[in-house]
This record gives sequence, structure tokens and C-alpha cells, in this order.
Amino acid sequence: MSAGTRCASRLACAAAFLVLSGAANAAQAQSLVADLSKRLVAITTGFVGTDVLLFGAVEGEGDIVIVVRGPDRPVTMYRKSRVLGIWANTAQMTFERAPSFYAIATSKPIREIAPDVVRARHEMGVDALRLDLPAAKASRNVARDWRQGLIRNFQKSGLYGHEVGSVTFLGNQLFRVELHLPANVPTGAYQVITYLLKDGHVASAQTMPLFVSKIGAEAAIFDFATRYSAYYGLIAIVIALMAGWLAHLAFRKG
Repeated sequence: MSAGTRCASRLACAAAFLVLSGAANAAQAQSLVADLSKRLVAITTGFVGTDVLLFGAVEGEGDIVIVVRGPDRPVTMYRKSRVLGIWANTAQMTFERAPSFYAIATSKPIREIAPDVVRARHEMGVDALRLDLPAAKASRNVARDWRQGLIRNFQKSGLYGHEVGSVTFLGNQLFRVELHLPANVPTGAYQVITYLLKDGHVASAQTMPLFVSKIGAEAAIFDFATRYSAYYGLIAIVIALMAGWLAHLAFRKG
């Protein structure tokens, strides 16, 4: 990014902060205003992740909690065990609803901001996510083990945050935080929820959409593979055979 572009970006953010500050002072009934630096994250060839700036303003004192949640999807977990000296899948469990991405940022340690009942109601924090399994499928202890395994796997892949991000206040009203999306972020419609908490209770909240989408050649290939999976598989086989044949010719000539 050039110096001119960086300056323009900073000026735009500063102007947005001033607008938000003025809006917070003018609208007495509205105690929270927030926005994102961009609403679309485009995944192209060579995408290595990106940061999205969230900025806003509050009226009066309070604490901020920001939750970024990817689209909910069913997730099937497998448990491996050694059978006759070979590791094999011996059990499986399907969660009907689990966020494909989850991150949280706060202005203070989360347990100093909200009691457990508020965190559970609004799913503030990985440990507060509602990842339920039917009692007919798993007892409470078994369900807890599967749940911990799901969270652990998502954290290893970078899709659930290991740590809570930090929301920075600029003065008494303005705040900002950079939200990181990794290279393997799933596509779909995300929710970015900003909570204003006062005395342990949610005083105001604002939900903003964030879209993550493939574009360009990668999107075209993905769409073709999804719509015409049989043809895509056939083409992949033909390309692999041609590559092997060309490699054989090259080595034979050498």
C-alpha cells in the first residue's frame, strides 16, 4: 500500500470517527454507534488473510464486547481408537449447529464486564457457545468431551480465537479494534455484533453484516466444482494423466 493510500485511509477513518462522535452527541436516545471499514472480504488467489477495522462511539460510560460469528453449520466429529494395532474411527457425533468462525474482543477482561448468565445468553466467549448435543445421543459428561474436542479442533485451525482481542478506547467515547480473518476463513455471511454493557447488563447492541466471498478465477473454479462435480472430477483425472505422461516423456528424453 502506498503512502498516499495509507494517508487517505487514515483521513477517512478519522472523518468517520468525527461523524460517529457527532452522531452520538446529537442522538441522545442512541447510546452506541459502530461501523466496519469494509463489509466485503474478497478471497482471491494468494489470499493470506486480512484485517477489518471496527470503529464506533458510545454515549456515557460503559464496556464494549465485540463478537464476530461465521455462519452456523453442522459439524461431524470423529473419535479415533486403536483397533488391532491400527488407528480407526470408532465413534462419531454430529453437532447440528456450530459457528464456522468465532472471535471476540473486549475493552476489559470479559469476566469483569459480564456475569456468567449474561455471557451464556449472548454467547460471549468460546466457553459460552451453545454447542448442544441431544441427551439421547450423549450424556452430559460425554457431550462435554465432544464439545471440548470440537473447540480444540477449531482453535488449532485458527477459526476459533485462542485469545480475546483488545478493544481500544480513544478518549471517553471513541473506540476501535482490528478484527483478523485468517487465510482459511470460510465463506458466507458473518455477523459482527457490538455490545455496550453497563453494570454487567447489555445496555445497547448493534449487529452488522460482513460478507466473505470468493471472486475471480478461484470463485469460477469453485462454482464449477460445486455445480458439476462429476465433470470436475473427470477433468482433474485427465489433467493428472496428462501431467504424468508429460513427465514420463521428459524423463525418457533425458
